[in-house]
Amino acid sequence: MSELALSERAPLRALSWLLAVPMALVLLIHPGAMLDSQGGYSHSLLMLVMWGVSCAFIHGVGFTPRLRLWRTLFSPWLGWGLCGLGYALLGLAQAT
Repeated sequence: MSELALSERAPLRALSWLLAVPMALVLLIHPGAMLDSQGGYSHSLLMLVMWGVSCAFIHGVGFTPRLRLWRTLFSPWLGWGLCGLGYALLGLAQAT
């Protein structure tokens, strides 16, 4: 089974939504939850997290870019990994 066919399955699209929606809500409603122990943000890491949320939303709504470059930049695999990074950062921020 090809990578494209695997990522087109409905349960994986639901996974994208389940990863993207809570992270987007945290970033929009309570961005202070992402503060580190010194009370600052890592803007470069947050940029990657927002990129992951964008990838997950794009995949979750069922949009598949035509050009290979855009498919690579907004692949669900990349989005899941970057959303995972966001949840790890959120966990670290809440642990301190």
